[in-house]
Amino acid sequence: MRIITGTARGTKLVTLEGEATRPTIDKVKEALFSMIQFDLEGRTILDLFAGSGQLGLEALSRGAAKATFIDESRQTVDVIIDNAKKTHLFEKCRISTSGAIPFLKSAAGREKYDIVFLDPPYDSDLLAQSLKQMSDGGILAPGAIIVCECDTDIVSRRSKVKKDEEASAERVLEEVFGGDEDTMAKYTLERTAVYGRTRITLLTLAENEDEENG
Repeated sequence: MRIITGTARGTKLVTLEGEATRPTIDKVKEALFSMIQFDLEGRTILDLFAGSGQLGLEALSRGAAKATFIDESRQTVDVIIDNAKKTHLFEKCRISTSGAIPFLKSAAGREKYDIVFLDPPYDSDLLAQSLKQMSDGGILAPGAIIVCECDTDIVSRRSKVKKDEEASAERVLEEVFGGDEDTMAKYTLERTAVYGRTRITLLTLAENEDEENG
């Protein structure tokens, strides 16, 4: 696992062994950052389920101004600190040990982020919970982009039927929002795509919600 491009290009990152973290593979990470490459310069980043910190550090390497890394494991936070130092990006980082939802509640009304990475464990409902809390909590800056990573059982993009299926609102509702139509209605779906068994989805707040949060 490495930083793909930018000031820390090629730096190899440390990750915990076993199932404590699930790093985003390079192919998916390259696709993800190609979607937001022109939105990073000078931005404030939140890497909420940070793991090794690779998404937030990649963003910093590509020109983001500062990043907050949150993970509930003290051991994992130590890995993030090590990686931030290896990439020479530590001074741009705030790294904290906390559960995602408690952090979002504590940050409500106090902090604003331009880009949020949400890559929670696939066997949890934390993605949907986080999206609900963020829409209610006012932590998103005007025009903020939320990058969601989740599992999907769509395994092929070879046919138009599969492409239509992976982009369907019903699929996004279930896989990203956990079936919560009220929360989904608070967001605008900017883009969604499937890479292997991973869905990457870009969201922004719906216009009326963005005005309220601004």
